Amino acid sequence: HDNAGKIGGLDFSRILHQVDNGTDIHHTADHPTDLSEVKDRSIIAAAHEALEKGKQVELEYTISNTDRSVGTMLAGEVATRYGHKGLPDGTINVKFKGSAGQSFGAFLTRGISFRLEGEANDYVGKGLSGGRIAVLPPMGSCFDASKNTIAGNTLMYGATTGEVYINGCVGERFAVRNSGAIAVVEGVGDHCCEYMTGGRVVVLGHTGRNFAAGMSGGIAYVWDPERTFDYFCNMEMVELSLLEDSAARKELRELIESHWKYTGSKLARTLLDSWQQHVDEFIQVTPIEYKRVLAEEQMKKLQQKIAEVQRDY
Repeated sequence: HDNAGKIGGLDFSRILHQVDNGTDIHHTADHPTDLSEVKDRSIIAAAHEALEKGKQVELEYTISNTDRSVGTMLAGEVATRYGHKGLPDGTINVKFKGSAGQSFGAFLTRGISFRLEGEANDYVGKGLSGGRIAVLPPMGSCFDASKNTIAGNTLMYGATTGEVYINGCVGERFAVRNSGAIAVVEGVGDHCCEYMTGGRVVVLGHTGRNFAAGMSGGIAYVWDPERTFDYFCNMEMVELSLLEDSAARKELRELIESHWKYTGSKLARTLLDSWQQHVDEFIQVTPIEYKRVLAEEQMKKLQQKIAEVQRDY
């Protein structure tokens, strides 16, 4: 460089000093990684009959916040043997009690169902690939689950297929980059459904700001009895509407029924028991371009039916 000579002549010795911090500041040795004792090892061993023969298994474990990415190695075993199709629904059923570490149920494949009584950290269901996860308070809890946080941030990041049911509130960036999974939750922080491209998300409670930012696909349903949701929604790419379509009402009810089935949510039961009163309190969030594509597909199907009828005559 032309200025190399000038720069080389600068002397910073009076203002810079190399401090001895007493430890290495760059890579000097490989970090020992021992996965022999992780919880997935025992789960995989106990689920041997399911993995090898497809037999249904029911397992129970305690879990702590040092147990991270529980289920990921198990999902890998299923994927190695059965590929993307996985196992039949409900083949491997695992119940946990305690406080799960980060990435609980990450990348779960079809045929695996996790049920956690307790709480979870960030990234529950990250990269979910067909499995089912339910998180609910411990049995006998006295607090109102719908008003208490039960899991952390960025749940379902990059999920493609599967189901997540959260009997309580969660942190920020719920269902970011979700491209096809289903989720029901009872309250979310900021940036929910950010960059979502597919799937369904039901929020039975309060939302944070910037909901649906960059959302280009999928549909969200938000329970909004106080009619304040439009203040929290990013309207750049989506439009809001009431559930006037019978198919949408049916779909929403079925999702809430599943939420009640897998978590025993009292809020879900209340909404279902007074469905006609509450269904009009829901807001449907639909990406504008996604809605146009759906309308075009419906028109094509209608035209095909008309053509078939005309051929018959």
